[in-house]
Amino acid sequence: MSKSIIAEGKTTTEAISNGLKMLNTSKENVNIKVLEEHDKRSFFSILSPRVVKIEMSLKENVDENRKHVEKEVKISESELNLSKEKIDKFLDEFVKNFEDLKYDTSIDVINGFLKVNINGKDSKILIGYRGEVLNAFQLILNSVSNRASKEKTRIILNISDYREKREKSLEELADKISKTVIRTGKAITLEPMMAYERKIIHNRLQSSNKVKTYSIGEEPYRKVVISKK
Repeated sequence: MSKSIIAEGKTTTEAISNGLKMLNTSKENVNIKVLEEHDKRSFFSILSPRVVKIEMSLKENVDENRKHVEKEVKISESELNLSKEKIDKFLDEFVKNFEDLKYDTSIDVINGFLKVNINGKDSKILIGYRGEVLNAFQLILNSVSNRASKEKTRIILNISDYREKREKSLEELADKISKTVIRTGKAITLEPMMAYERKIIHNRLQSSNKVKTYSIGEEPYRKVVISKK
């Protein structure tokens, strides 16, 4: 069954726009039904705003496509080992170019992907502001790993336990913002984040019975919105 939501707005266009944000999709992927389109103004409340209420649901094929995309892609052991060799060689050459920097590297195979760890007193230079350098370096490692490969191996890069520290920071941010949303009743849009960072926010608040989260925008400027239920 397709997911269905009720959205409101001052106009039909605004109601549809709000609904698309809630479902995190585009107009061609949904069915739309106008439920109410009238003024709420009365003799006693002539300044009440006009409200349009619509019902919006995802088309069946969209649900199936999402399920297909979310399926875990299994990588063969031979391909994982080949990718590991590529990354090992690349990191060896990379370290040689920075003789003054002292850090160690290691690669572990975890649940079908490669986790690359870089540690040492000089390794933090590879993190950058809010992980910008780290994320760019991770893209490079993924490119190196998957060049001329039949299967795509996923590389996760962690430097000086930055991922764990960032996760804790984002969870604390989610808790803080959710309290503000509950108190004020107003939705708050966070700054653009990487997909894995947005997932941390979603996971942190998914069990809340007072707030909900959804993402808006296009990569790499996609943002999480926290709003009251």
